[in-house]
Amino acid sequence: MRIGFFVYEYPPQIVGGLGTYAEYITQEYVDLGHDVSVFTLNNNGLKTREIMKGVEVHRPQIADASNIWPFFVVDDLKKWGTNIKLFNDIFIYNILSATKFINGLIKKEGYKFDVVCCHDWLSSIAGLVIKNETNIPVVFHAHSTEWGRSGGPGSEVVSHLERAMAQNSDKIITVSYAMQDDLTRHGWQPGKISVVWNGVDPKRYDPATVQKQDVATIRQKYGIPNDWNMLLFVGRLAWVKGVRNLLQAMPMVLKEYPHTKLVILGKGEEQGDIEETADRLNIKDNIVYRFDFVSEKERILHYAASDVCVFPSVYEPFGIVSLEAMSMEKPVVVGARGVVGFKEQVVNGGPDQNGVHINGEDPADIAWGIKEVLRDPAKARDWGENGRRRVLEYFTWEKVALQTSKIYESLI
Repeated sequence: MRIGFFVYEYPPQIVGGLGTYAEYITQEYVDLGHDVSVFTLNNNGLKTREIMKGVEVHRPQIADASNIWPFFVVDDLKKWGTNIKLFNDIFIYNILSATKFINGLIKKEGYKFDVVCCHDWLSSIAGLVIKNETNIPVVFHAHSTEWGRSGGPGSEVVSHLERAMAQNSDKIITVSYAMQDDLTRHGWQPGKISVVWNGVDPKRYDPATVQKQDVATIRQKYGIPNDWNMLLFVGRLAWVKGVRNLLQAMPMVLKEYPHTKLVILGKGEEQGDIEETADRLNIKDNIVYRFDFVSEKERILHYAASDVCVFPSVYEPFGIVSLEAMSMEKPVVVGARGVVGFKEQVVNGGPDQNGVHINGEDPADIAWGIKEVLRDPAKARDWGENGRRRVLEYFTWEKVALQTSKIYESLI
């Protein structure tokens, strides 16, 4: 197949899980023999067209029209304030990408695409334009929703784009059954929705490839002795990730396990709140902040250095970080209440248990989950090994690509 792949973030510009997904899945498509043309944002003067590991990448140069939008846009966008620049970039990226796809690749260069996939609302405008102008099947990948991210109605414009893309697409693929149920509750056509879990690369996320000295260096950097517990959180610092609830759980953990430090890797709007909460709870000596998007290589070392990985999300349609931790043979404590895909990855009991389900909205429950893992280090190691076995069976990118390709092929 020849696949048109529209995604907001793609290497070297990765800001979250969507970019990680896009990088790995496109590589797998190429390995399966498919041709892939990616259209993504260009806001750092990157090449407008290049081949990256067999993937054709297009990044049309955008321009700033953010001071023009308030003249004619709806009131909802006017409320975006300085964030109108984000909408500007997204809109122009979509329009330029769609026109280059239709007029450049198809009409001028003679490309014959079998399917187009658009990821989240961030690429929905391009999907709608392509649907208007061509007969190519369009698949909408719903990785999250505006109502879920915002905890309420959110932006009217974004919600409208999501719904329009859902209605006009030929197929919807989402990342978990929890998400599928949520989309159906909000009126999306259930017969149009398929579920394909995300994945991880177990060859890259392999504890056997990590040097002991590198692990020791990470722990020394944060002042964590070998006989202390290292808890690890990795993710965007937003309310949906439950980081503040995790901090409120720490005094209860430290009361029973005082030789424990929590390492937080990520950046986002809650950085100030996290520092203030740790200071107010008098636990800042047991918290390490790394407000940055850490490279994959360094992230792997952090997983290897940790004893328990904690992801207490309250809204997480899938969540790749738990798979990364599982692949590194680490026990995980994960939010499992509401629209959270972690509960489909992590087995909470029985012989295959690899972690603990908690309510990410309840600090006491988070503390209970962490202590449940710390209570028995031998059992925790068994859980970590179970997690990697589960990854190898269900959650590799090759499996994701094969399942997704079959859905695409059914539309041709």
